[in-house]
Amino acid sequence: MNQLVEKVRALVKSGEVRISEHGYDELAEDSLTAKEVLGGIEEAIVVEEYPNYPKGACILLLQKDKSRSPVHVVWGIPKGHDSPAVLVTAYRPDPEQWNESFTKRR
Repeated sequence: MNQLVEKVRALVKSGEVRISEHGYDELAEDSLTAKEVLGGIEEAIVVEEYPNYPKGACILLLQKDKSRSPVHVVWGIPKGHDSPAVLVTAYRPDPEQWNESFTKRR
């Protein structure tokens, strides 16, 4: 399994989480709560990895909201640090831009 996703899961479980300002804006825009996104991390599926992102490695995960609808969440850990897990953004994926499972771009 992906080491970054395991590290993010462990940080979320221990409460070492930060939500970026952009992340809060995107959660609100798509009527998502931080609680449901944090709660969906255990079942998350890796969609894309960004190991060389300038601010630190990031990962795009497919998660589910409280009604089991798909949500894409980008998580990262700041470059040069071991914590916290940062929720960079979260959004409801556009079915026109993603395959049926929301795991591959069209």
